[in-house]
Parts: sequence; C-alpha cells; structure tokens
Amino acid sequence: MKHNYLLLLAACLCCLLFPLHTVSADAFDDRVHGLTEVTNVRVSDTEDKVRIVVDADTPVKIKKMVLSSPDRVVVDIQNAWLAKKAKKDMNFTSPFVSRLQVAQFDPKTVRVVVHTKVGSHNYNVFTLAEGSVPGRVVLDFGNLGPDTSGARIDFPGSGEKEEPVSAKQPEQEQADAPLEKEEPSKDSKKPERKPDANAVRISKTPSGAVFQPSGKEGGGELDELTSLKGRKIVLDPGHGGNDSGAIGPTGVMEKTVTLQVALELKRLLTEEGAIVCMTRTKDTEVSPRRSKASDVEELQARCDVANTEKADIFISIHMDSFSNTEAKGTTGYYFKSGSAKSRMLADRVRQGVIDQLGTTSRGTQTCAFYVVHHTDMPATLVELAFISNPGEERLMNSKVGVMKAAQGIADGIADYFG
Repeated sequence: MKHNYLLLLAACLCCLLFPLHTVSADAFDDRVHGLTEVTNVRVSDTEDKVRIVVDADTPVKIKKMVLSSPDRVVVDIQNAWLAKKAKKDMNFTSPFVSRLQVAQFDPKTVRVVVHTKVGSHNYNVFTLAEGSVPGRVVLDFGNLGPDTSGARIDFPGSGEKEEPVSAKQPEQEQADAPLEKEEPSKDSKKPERKPDANAVRISKTPSGAVFQPSGKEGGGELDELTSLKGRKIVLDPGHGGNDSGAIGPTGVMEKTVTLQVALELKRLLTEEGAIVCMTRTKDTEVSPRRSKASDVEELQARCDVANTEKADIFISIHMDSFSNTEAKGTTGYYFKSGSAKSRMLADRVRQGVIDQLGTTSRGTQTCAFYVVHHTDMPATLVELAFISNPGEERLMNSKVGVMKAAQGIADGIADYFG
C-alpha cells in the first residue's frame, strides 16, 4: 500500500512539474482571430514567365523588399496566417526563378521568398481584391516588358551576407517555417535604396479593398490572372426531381445539397473566367423524359450535356450515405480505367473540399459510376460528406457548409489546371 501511495505521489509531482502541452481549438481560434488566412498558393511555370498567385480570404496588405546572399525578392503579407496546404518550398529549373518558399514568418506575417536574379524590369508584384477570392498577391518573373536583358536587381548591400534568425512558428495549423528572419539591422549604415519604379504601390479604396493602380497587369481583370479563363466546365448536381438521393437523419435531401453547392460553385468559377454549364439548375430530372426516364437514360442525359459541350472537365457532386451514422468523410472517385488526368482531377477536388470543410479524407478511389465512365473528358464524382452522419448533415445543410464545399471544389479545379 505504501509503495502504491509513493507511485501516485510521484505521478502527481510529474504532472505539476511537466504539464502536458495541448493546443485547444479555442486557443488557435483566438490566436488567428482578426487575421487574414492565406488559403492557397498556385504556380504557373512557362517558357516566358513564372507566375506565383497567393490567395487569401480578405484583402491583403504587403511589404516588399529585396535581399542578397542569396538574391531574393521577399513579400511579407501582414496580419496573416498560413493554412497548412498553402505552405510551399519548391525548386525550379526556370531561368527566372530557382526556388519559392512560403511559410509563417512570425505570428502575424506570412512570408513569400522568391530566389531570383532577374533584372528590375523582369519582375512585378501586385495585389488584387476582387472576384471569388477577396485577397490575392501576384508575383510575376520573366519576360514582362521591352527590357528583358536580365540585368541583376540592384540589391542593397550586395555581397554582405545577413545573419539569419529563425522565426517562431505558431502551433497547430501552421507547419514549421523554413524561412530565415532577415530584417536589416537598425544600426545598418547601408545606403538608403531609392524607390524602384517596379515596386508595388498599394492604394486603398474607401472600403479598405486593396488594388494595384499601375503596372502592366495590375489593373487588369481577375480572370486574366487565373488558369480558368475560357475553361469549359460541366457541373452535375447529383439526383433531382423524383430522385431525392440519400436522405439525412433530419430529412435533408441529397438532391438539395448538391444543387446548392453546384450553384455556388458556378458563381465562383464564372467569376474566375470559366465557362460553366450545369446538367440541372433546379429541382428536376435532366432527361427530356423527366420522371419517365429509366436510370440509364437519366444518367446518359447528364453525360450528353458534357459531351455535347465538349467540356474540359466534368464534376459530379454527391453526398455519401451509410447505415452506420458514424461513417464520415470526403471521397474522390474516377473511372477505374480512366486517364491519369481523371485521377489527378479527382484527387485535387477531394483535397480542396477537405481543406475547406475539415472533413476526414477517405481517399481517391476508382469506381464504375456511369457518369464518369461515359463522359469523354477528365471526370470525377466527389462525395462531399455523409448525409447519414448527423454532424455532416448539419454542416452541409448550412450556408457556411455549402459555401466552403463550393470553394473547396473551385480550389481543386484551379489546382488541376495549375
């Protein structure tokens, strides 16, 4: 008995001296409250240009600088936190950019570092605040103007290596930051750098939205900056009319959720410059025979829309269901003998939905579903969540859930087209 008492006492002392470190969801929410979320980073690498697009959920304020040893262009997104999927550390074989790093620099700053030696006329950085993504930073490196000589940027203090200082990384959602802290010393006697004609100039509208009033592309339409402009996309909201699809514990019908998500997704994609067709836009069957159509006729009618339109991709939107109400999560499907592009589309869309909804991943799987088999283009069927799960039914019966699901699919499509 005495031995057990001593063990209990020792355990209590250990808990007092070395408490378990836990990070609650509430603590994380408190830390990022009021900060912009950097949600995604997309890269386009062509023969003439490297374009880096950083998406955020509110208009952004940035600070731009150039550093040497090695030569870099650095953009700090202020009052921001970095979503896990947006973290980047990638290398390039491009003549314009050798490496890109995106990470949390300090608790309120997301830092974008581009390793480059291009001339001052060969890069441009600007912000936008319009369209489906409220905040966006665009970084272009390459043949942007008449002067493409490749002259080096006039880096301040060229040749003097700055001492790196590691930045502290916020917990939970942020991954470890690989970026060094390289603010110039206050006592530095380096000559003040004259304003660069190509430096970003940020103006604010009365509403606080940020825009770039000058530069080659700064005032252009948002869809000029994305890979979705002109892409023809067919959205297929599952079920409809007499076919309710699966029904949740409180009576929410699959056909209703899929249509709401598809309509919101159409809005998002259209704002990005895509050409969007839908197999249905209201609660009805797709086949001209309506309720008299056989199952095959109804499914073929959905495929016919995509094939007739010669769509670039086909997205069929569904809700999963199972007898066990604890089943949950998001699944991406593509035809079992489908192309690598179909698999990639299914994977990107599934991941986009998970990133937005926070659902469990059930993976990207092969299937024999009619609509992904009989369409002529890359196609996927995404099961957003389980309508049979009370929590996921409640989520997808909410405006927030619908908007996040639509944004997730849009993110996945954007990642697919790159």
